[in-house]
Amino acid sequence: MFLHVKEAKYLCDYVIWLRFNDGALGEIDLQNELDGEMFAPLKDKRKFRRFRVDPELETIVWDNGADLAPEFLYENMKVLA
Repeated sequence: MFLHVKEAKYLCDYVIWLRFNDGALGEIDLQNELDGEMFAPLKDKRKFRRFRVDPELETIVWDNGADLAPEFLYENMKVLA
């Protein structure tokens, strides 16, 4: 099964709530993932919180072109019961 982010919401700091196409729900803290040319600008929380779910890529993306693979998000999120 291919994983797709269906919904995402900003919670606080660098934490995002996620819902996947298989029904899994979870939260991921991306604070330690914001390195490199594409992600360093997202250390500014005002920029970080402006992500969206791209309907074609089916994952979260930012205006500067940064995105994260849904598999990475799924494997690293804290699953909510």
